[in-house]
Amino acid sequence: MLFANPFSLRKLGILGMNNRNINFIGKYNERKNYPLVDNKLQTKHLAQEHNLAVPELLGFIEYQVEVNSFEKYIKDEKSFVIKPAKGSGGKGILVILDSKNGKYIKPSGEELDKTDIRRHISNILSGLYSLGGKNDIAVFEKVVNFDDRFDGFSFEGVPDVRVVVYRGYPSLAMMRLSTSESDGKANLHQGAVGVGIDICTGKALSAVQFNRPVKYHPDTNKELKTLEVPYWDDILYLCSQCYEMTNMGYLGADIVIDKQRGPLILELNARPGLAIQIANDLGALTRFKQIDKVYGKHKTIQERIDFSKSNFCNKG
Repeated sequence: MLFANPFSLRKLGILGMNNRNINFIGKYNERKNYPLVDNKLQTKHLAQEHNLAVPELLGFIEYQVEVNSFEKYIKDEKSFVIKPAKGSGGKGILVILDSKNGKYIKPSGEELDKTDIRRHISNILSGLYSLGGKNDIAVFEKVVNFDDRFDGFSFEGVPDVRVVVYRGYPSLAMMRLSTSESDGKANLHQGAVGVGIDICTGKALSAVQFNRPVKYHPDTNKELKTLEVPYWDDILYLCSQCYEMTNMGYLGADIVIDKQRGPLILELNARPGLAIQIANDLGALTRFKQIDKVYGKHKTIQERIDFSKSNFCNKG
């Protein structure tokens, strides 16, 4: 295994974990605001208060005594998602793509029955997937009907766009594409593909899976460099609005694109990971330093976006 010299990484502007935790998360994200993003149900309600679009909520279960009545939330849905309100890293998210004859079918083709669903909900409530293992809430959402322009780029799951918003400026972006290995979830740690996206154009730059470069989707063989994200200006604006909404200066905004509704806020993250640098083949500090120099000069969301689009274009 090869190890990079830390001085070389610093010269390339690579943001490391300790630096991120102390000088960005610790400095720009007040702890009192963490519940706004650590609790997906609270994030959804907050976004709705600010008239920002989110996936439709079917319902939620807070207590074990409610588990047996879960079907009332999905009785009219053949597909749905169950997720822990306080989960992280994609853990505990259950995606069901079809329901028939008392069976619930996952993206992998695995079939679950009602007992399996009840057990999963019960595990969520007990805190199995939550930050710190605390009691949690099981959230039921409609499955996003993703845009046809992503056909072949994602395997049996909804792709999402992660934008790192630094002090209100969109600074780095990538698209996360589910694979058979990630079981329909767009989570890099579970095997999803991360595609770096040009802030200027919404077009693909480079792609990685398990931190290794890839050129084609492992399941569909789709050429990843041909990816272009629709509604790109709308996505940048939606992400940038989350800065005012949460008062967090270092934020990861995850956006999905629904065929009928357009861009929706899937969730927010106060501790966005660092793999986005690998997907973009670029150190985040390079852009953060540029933003620090102009912070306070741009008074509107659009002015901040215009700065990012003027200064963070792909030079390749």
